[in-house]
Amino acid sequence: MDDALRRDAHAARAERLRGPSLLERLLAVPAADRDAWVDALLGVPEPPPDAPLPRGAVPYLPAGVDEILAMAREAPLRRGDVLVDLGSGLGRVAILAHLLSGARAHGVEIQEALVREATACCARLGLSADVTFTCADAASSGLDGSVFFLYAPFNGELLARVMRRVEAVARHRPIVVCAAGLELPDERWLRRRETSPLAITLYDSISR
Repeated sequence: MDDALRRDAHAARAERLRGPSLLERLLAVPAADRDAWVDALLGVPEPPPDAPLPRGAVPYLPAGVDEILAMAREAPLRRGDVLVDLGSGLGRVAILAHLLSGARAHGVEIQEALVREATACCARLGLSADVTFTCADAASSGLDGSVFFLYAPFNGELLARVMRRVEAVARHRPIVVCAAGLELPDERWLRRRETSPLAITLYDSISR
């Protein structure tokens, strides 16, 4: 990303852009530069080295901005929603989704160093009341929300255990699950949307 785009990202942060104004500014950035532009906007640092991970967990890999935009648009993510990002890393998904939609957001991340950085980023942006992060194993944590986002954070038996936690939420309220970079295991309580954009796959919970 060139210096002009970096300055533009810093200016957008100073202007405290939100909602449609932020989206318009973001879409004016060339697609190849959007990830770096958003990280400059949010003040996201370089990731620390990966900590040891449990079997089935995937090393830190941030979701692309296009996937986040697709999720916010297609879910759709609204002000009254609570977004839960499973494997939230440095917080790009949770923070950007909140700024675009006004929805509260919560990230669950097993690497403590990433949680510290994401929490500090929220504090610098004045978003700590609406965007929070927990250092925890998503497969053994209590989860609650209306929209769940997964960007290839788990596989195998660990993914199956996480999905059982998400299913427990769906027993009490309708939810939307957005997956990017992975296919969810066959779940009878989820219905895949046939109209999902290419960037993500959307699933709606089924009342039983």
